[in-house]
Amino acid sequence: MTTHLVLPIGPTVLKELRTADDAGRPPAAMTDEEGGAPLRCCLRHSAPGERIALVSYAPLRRWAARTGAAPGAYDEQGPVFIHAEECPGPAGDAVPFTNSHRVLRRYSADGRILGGRLVADADAFRPALTEAFAGPEVALVHVRAVEYGCFLYEVRRA
Repeated sequence: MTTHLVLPIGPTVLKELRTADDAGRPPAAMTDEEGGAPLRCCLRHSAPGERIALVSYAPLRRWAARTGAAPGAYDEQGPVFIHAEECPGPAGDAVPFTNSHRVLRRYSADGRILGGRLVADADAFRPALTEAFAGPEVALVHVRAVEYGCFLYEVRRA
């Protein structure tokens, strides 16, 4: 059985995003009165009253800068929620945010999209993730929300 490593946005990147996001703007910090925002820093939903920020994030661009990949037109940035201040990160190694429709988008080592898959059922998520890594050409998988297309987190082989 394939083991997967679910990756939140890392602490160094979070520090940068809390100063200026990937669009060059300062973060839009707010108190989340209702809770429920999917936090990419600790991979859980926000609780009512937490201070969060909405920032623009370019996950593939940042990965490509570290690896030398050239994603070309596949490079994109979009909105993500993070804690407005430093947080301890994820608690445990659970695979989060699987209770709704998700898209698994596979990428090659050069940053090209290899395909995607809609996962409509929480019980089908783990098998779909295992299937996404079936080919050796898959370097990483991005999990995205269907409703807004937002990046949720990156998954790699463990």
